[in-house]
Amino acid sequence: MENLNSEDLCSVEPNGEGRINDPPSTSSSYKLFGRQATVHQMMGGGKAADVILWRRRHVSCGIIVVATVAWLLVERSGLSFLSLCSDVLLVLIVLLFLRANYTVFRKRQQQTLPELVLSEEMVNNAAASFRVKVNYMLLVAHDITLGKDFRLFFVVVIALWLLSVIGSLISFITFLYIGIVISITIPVLYNKFEDRVDRYAGMIHQKFSKHYKIVDESVISRLSRNLSKEKDP
Repeated sequence: MENLNSEDLCSVEPNGEGRINDPPSTSSSYKLFGRQATVHQMMGGGKAADVILWRRRHVSCGIIVVATVAWLLVERSGLSFLSLCSDVLLVLIVLLFLRANYTVFRKRQQQTLPELVLSEEMVNNAAASFRVKVNYMLLVAHDITLGKDFRLFFVVVIALWLLSVIGSLISFITFLYIGIVISITIPVLYNKFEDRVDRYAGMIHQKFSKHYKIVDESVISRLSRNLSKEKDP
């Protein structure tokens, strides 16, 4: 018995801070959103994933700074988002035009600007991805309108109601700014504390599944069966 205990203690290794890691629990195998790949692969694995996970810190900080400045300008100045974008583009175009003519007047060589061209492959991939998402949304709307999936109907109603409540409390610009900040900060925090978040999320998922099973058996399933019986001739 003593040998077994000593072997168990020896198998527990301290982490980098000198602390002993917690033993794995039954919910440690749970992965948030049921993912099988890493967080970086889940984000696409490209430059955008590097920015979201702060592997390009200058770009990530720049996005937060630009979003914060734009939000403050829109909220404090009282200008609309369209007016602000038009003013910024107007100032940018005038500065570039004056700079180009100044280099010609001083007989200096103009710096070549890269051509912005969308390739046919990029457009086709974007169109194909957009078509798949639109078809999925139409299929969901078709199932909801025909009353085939009561659970999906319940989820959509709750989501739309939450959006309505949030829209009545904050403006669209504030909602967009909060979304940008969350998309830049939450993924990197989850990537840093992945094991802890998955462990606690697994515990919450188990408890929520038990309560949802009770509600499903007592309310949702009976209501869906009654609706299907009423539709049958």
